[in-house]
Amino acid sequence: MRPARRTPTLPPAPPSPRRARAWACAAALLLAACAAQAEPEPPIAVVMAPAEAQPLGLPLVAAIYRRKRQLWDDQSRIAPVNLPAAHPLRRHFSLWLLKRSPEDLQDYWNDQYFHGVLPPPVLASEEAVIRFVAATPGAIGYVSSCSVDRRVAVVAWLPSPDGSAPCPGR
Repeated sequence: MRPARRTPTLPPAPPSPRRARAWACAAALLLAACAAQAEPEPPIAVVMAPAEAQPLGLPLVAAIYRRKRQLWDDQSRIAPVNLPAAHPLRRHFSLWLLKRSPEDLQDYWNDQYFHGVLPPPVLASEEAVIRFVAATPGAIGYVSSCSVDRRVAVVAWLPSPDGSAPCPGR
């Protein structure tokens, strides 16, 4: 039998300048993504149309979003709206105010359905919530405090998840 042929091992070649730049760019993008995730979240604003706005306590807002309160004091219908279950604002809103995650609330809504109570409709974005609330009598919604503009009025505040209150770019 022949002895196994050994190939000489060479030290690794230094990276080419092009490859080094590619690695540097990838590292910079990764750092930017991590920094963006660590950016503090602003508080959540519960909003209504300015003409209907009145300060609301958080227990009342919770009752509205559990559909335990369906009429305003003047007997007009309350129209709450939600963001999608996967939206970070909805998750924080549900956990902080309703003490349950959007997924955990599914069992609650299944039970309520058999009593004739439907969950608040879901709108795709904060802009959709603002437009709906501004145009619909009795509507109430929630958005990031940074998204509030003159079309809606803030009636209650929920703190940000990390206790800060910045609005990037403002």
